[in-house]
Amino acid sequence: MEEEQKQNAQQSKDGHAAAPKHMSIRSILGGDILANDFFKRQTRLLILIMILTVLYIDNRYSSQQELIEIDKLKKDLIDIKYDALTRSSELMEKSRQSRIEEYISTEDSHLQTATNRPYLIKKD
Repeated sequence: MEEEQKQNAQQSKDGHAAAPKHMSIRSILGGDILANDFFKRQTRLLILIMILTVLYIDNRYSSQQELIEIDKLKKDLIDIKYDALTRSSELMEKSRQSRIEEYISTEDSHLQTATNRPYLIKKD
C-alpha cells in the first residue's frame, strides 16, 4: 500500500504516468507506443529521418530514370552514327571518277574526260 502511494506521489510530481516496462504487439499496433516518453522526446528527429528517407527514395528513382534515358540516347546515337557512315560511303561511291564517267557516257552528254594534264597559271 505504501509503495502504491509513493508511486502515485512520484507520478504527481513528474506530471505524467510512468510508461509500462514492456510493449506488446497490441500496444504497438494500437499506437500506444507513440505516447511513450522516448518517442515524444525524439519527434523532431523521427520526422527528419522520415523526410530524409523520402528524399533518398525520390533521388534514387530520379537517377534510375536518368540512366534509362542515357541508355536510350546512347542507342539513338549509335544508330545515327551508323546512318551517317552509310550515307558517307554512298556519297563516296557516287562521287568516284569512274562512276561519274560512267554516268556521263550513258546520258548522251557532250562532256568528255580531259586528255591533257592540267597546268598551273602563275599570276605576275
